[in-house]
Amino acid sequence: MIVGAPGHTRSPAEAVAAPPDEGNEMAEVLLFHHVHGLTAGVLEFAEELRRAGHTVHVPDLYEGRVFDDFEESVAHAQKVGFDVLTERGRAAAEGLPGELVYAGFSLGVLPAQSLAQTRPGAKGALLFHACVPVSEFGGVWPEGVPVQVHGMDADELFVEEGDLDAARALVAEAEDAELFLYPGDRHLFADPGLPTYDAEATALLTERVLGFLAGIR
Repeated sequence: MIVGAPGHTRSPAEAVAAPPDEGNEMAEVLLFHHVHGLTAGVLEFAEELRRAGHTVHVPDLYEGRVFDDFEESVAHAQKVGFDVLTERGRAAAEGLPGELVYAGFSLGVLPAQSLAQTRPGAKGALLFHACVPVSEFGGVWPEGVPVQVHGMDADELFVEEGDLDAARALVAEAEDAELFLYPGDRHLFADPGLPTYDAEATALLTERVLGFLAGIR
C-alpha cells in the first residue's frame, strides 16, 4: 500500500500500539543510526519505542563518532566504507535472537534491510528515509516479513537517487509492505537534534511505527 496523504484514515493495522500488558507480546527491535552517527535524536526515538514496551537495541556503527555537519558525516561514512558499516551492523546482530524487527535511518537502512532479507527469523523491517533495491541482498523479499518505508515526497536523496523507485518496487513485490510519503523535501526529518527535523511528520511516523510493532507476532 502506498500512502501519500499524512492525514489519511488509518486501517486497523495502523492503529496506535496499546499500552503494554501481560497479554501483549512486544517486539524486539535492532535500530541503526543515520549518517550523523548515534545522535541524541536517534536515542530519543529508541526510548519512545521502549516506553511503548518494546525492547530496542541501538548499536553504534561509528564507534563513538558523531557529526553535526552532513557533508562531514558523509565523508566519514565513505572513508569507513558502506560495506564495512553494513558488516558492523551484521556483527551487532550476533548474539541477539533471530526474531527481530530491523530498523534503520537512511544509512542505517543498509544493515537493517540486509539483515531483514538474509538473517533467518526476521519479524519485520522499518526503513526510514531510504530503501535499497531488493536485488542487492538476495533478489527477493522474504515471505512473511512485513515492511514499512517512510520518506518525504520531495526529498532529493530519497526521490532522485532511486530509493523511492526501490520502495515502490518493494511494495509491489512483498506480501505485506507499506510506503508512506510525507509532504516536504527534508531527508532526516525524524531526528529532533537536526535542522531537518519535522515535528508533525515525525509524530505521524512514530504513530505508524508503533502500530506496526503492535501487530508483530
